[in-house]
Amino acid sequence: MSSMFRSLTGHNYRLWVGGSLVSSVGTWMQRTAQDWLVLTELTHNDAIAVGTVMALQFGPQIVLLPVTGYVADHFDRRKILMTTQASMGTLGLLLGLLTVTGVVQLWHVYLFALLLGCVAAFDAPARQVFVSALVDTPNLPNAVALNSATFNIARLIGPAVAGLLIAAVGTGWVFLINAATFGAVLTSLMLLRKNELHYSSRSKRGKGNLTEGFRYIRKRPDIIAILVMIFIVGTFGLNFPIFTSTMASITFHKGAGEFGLLSSIMAIGSVAGALLAARRERPRVSLLFASATLFGIGCAVSAIMPTYWSFAFSLVIMGIAAQTLMTTANATVQISTAPEVRGRIMAIYMAIFMGGTPIGAPIVGWVANTLGPRWGLGVGAMSGFAAAIVGLIYLVKYRNLRLRFVGRRLLLTLGDREEASEDLAADEAAATRG
Repeated sequence: MSSMFRSLTGHNYRLWVGGSLVSSVGTWMQRTAQDWLVLTELTHNDAIAVGTVMALQFGPQIVLLPVTGYVADHFDRRKILMTTQASMGTLGLLLGLLTVTGVVQLWHVYLFALLLGCVAAFDAPARQVFVSALVDTPNLPNAVALNSATFNIARLIGPAVAGLLIAAVGTGWVFLINAATFGAVLTSLMLLRKNELHYSSRSKRGKGNLTEGFRYIRKRPDIIAILVMIFIVGTFGLNFPIFTSTMASITFHKGAGEFGLLSSIMAIGSVAGALLAARRERPRVSLLFASATLFGIGCAVSAIMPTYWSFAFSLVIMGIAAQTLMTTANATVQISTAPEVRGRIMAIYMAIFMGGTPIGAPIVGWVANTLGPRWGLGVGAMSGFAAAIVGLIYLVKYRNLRLRFVGRRLLLTLGDREEASEDLAADEAAATRG
């Protein structure tokens, strides 16, 4: 099998990916329907309301951080996922019933977004770390990248299907269909071959705490740089529901079908970025600098596009850059972190990545409302360039990045400290794992 898809040779990983794909399609359908319901049916194009929903949905990542990392490191992750996935399916079912019966109100959506965020806060670190139980260590970066590709293939399909269904039967039925798709991932979890799972060492109950995770990070300047970059872009840049919904409805005066299509077109770039990451044997922090810069450029270009279709195709650049950034960051942190603290490290990572949304989404929504959707994309562009500066500082300070002339050509060079530091971190993690 091609090196790009090498993780799929394992039975458990194939089963997991299949179930996740179906469930993720449903998740993207619900996200699209939820944003459209809030923006056009429960409010009059209020981007702040969409930002509030995002804040409530992602805020629990920070609030529950002391608990979620502990749970991911100390309990059976397969059972955690079965509980969280079943809970999320139930919430989708209840919201769908409220919408189909015509009694849904804005505060209902706010409440369900908050409850979903609480469940997802436990689901995210357990799901991220569970990938390491499905493949052997050398294939972990590939598995992380293919997970991202699967998620974004769903992103390619889900919004477009949601847009058609919203126009045909209404948002409520989209929520109900999403609830049904959770059956796929629950079935895959039940059918996994337990004797083939690669369980790593865990912290002894009572001895692991969040402080230990922060102490571990404090000694790792590479992880600190990654977390800062992810916070900046995650807070102010990855507000795609606000960007696409306001540009579609306010700037270009389009309907639900065209709104769903925008998310699907962006997903083309996201899938490409994830598959390119899957080809790499090991992720590199230097790639984060390049992808953050490209993300800033992509947002800036999208902000000035004059037509719906030119805007839609510019989203491909944003998709490639954002997915390369997220996949590289995720894989770098996972592969270089000791297994007994990996759950807490990934809980911190997800809290920083998703938890910045309660700060950024309302701000970006306010900018889109006050100055226009194009200025909202301008905020995203600035976040990409700011993250790139953080990456540049790290490269200069810790990896000896230098400008030099070779003949008449200006070249960027990295010193040996790059591979030395990353190899040392990976070796330490592998030794602990062994």
